[in-house]
Amino acid sequence: MEQSEQTAPDLGTQEVNPVYLQQLRELDIPEEAAKQALLHTRNVSAEEAAMYYFNKLENEEEGDEDLSFKMVFVVNMELSMGVGKVAAQVGHAAVGLYQALQEKNSWREMAWKWDQAGAKKVVLQGSNMAHLLELQALAMSLSLPTYLVQDAGRTQVESGSRTVLAVIGEEEVVNNVTGNLKLL
Repeated sequence: MEQSEQTAPDLGTQEVNPVYLQQLRELDIPEEAAKQALLHTRNVSAEEAAMYYFNKLENEEEGDEDLSFKMVFVVNMELSMGVGKVAAQVGHAAVGLYQALQEKNSWREMAWKWDQAGAKKVVLQGSNMAHLLELQALAMSLSLPTYLVQDAGRTQVESGSRTVLAVIGEEEVVNNVTGNLKLL
């Protein structure tokens, strides 16, 4: 076993074959897992990397079940929004965040993992707009994707009001941002 560890490829310095990578992505293998499989198999072929992924990486990923993901919505409680308005704003936040997740490969993979793990969602209470902005800044400093809804002002709140902050990520990291907030 020591011998194989000494001859393992340096995964940080190698490039992957883009044609093979595309073929693996077409098999719905997440991009990072596909790259890792190609590097471990020294870019021999997409088939070799797929076999590696399905045999080895899937077994390892089963061990990652302790990593859970969640999406949280922090509602600006300073605004006098009715239940329907809050529901609509949380809907805007969910759609906005999910659209933002399509912008980066790593975020798309996070969305996929979140969805596969049951798409956990939690709605929490935020104090006011300043509180939502503070939480968003903290989340962004932890590299968590966020989306902050700014209302058009057609119904219950003033135009430009920040109504709901949405954050997604590994549950443990998200809890560093919103873990002390009360449920709505």
